[in-house]
This record gives sequence, structure tokens and C-alpha cells, in this order.
Amino acid sequence: MTFEEYLIEKKIDGPQFQAAEPAVYTEWKTLFAQMHPESFTTQKKFLVNKVRRKYLLR
Repeated sequence: MTFEEYLIEKKIDGPQFQAAEPAVYTEWKTLFAQMHPESFTTQKKFLVNKVRRKYLLR
């Protein structure tokens, strides 16, 4: 699973997130590549929810 596929699964608009917060997007993408998606979700659970509310995929 790629980071972009993960964002779609979590209903996050990846391009909008990347444009608005490029540093956070890059940091998350790097971390995601280094761990299992479930571990990433566990580590960033509350932050993922916050980002989803800001950049909801429609």
C-alpha cells in the first residue's frame, strides 16, 4: 500500500493536504514508508482524524 492509497482509505484529500501542509505531508510519507500501515495509524491516530476533518476527500 502506498501513502497515497492510505490517504484515500482514510478519506483524506492527499493533493489538498500536500499543498496546504507540505512539511507534515513529507514527514508522514517518510514515516509511512518505514512502518506498517497499522503501526502508522496507531502512532498518528488523533492527528489523522484532525487532518481528515481539514482535508476530507469528497
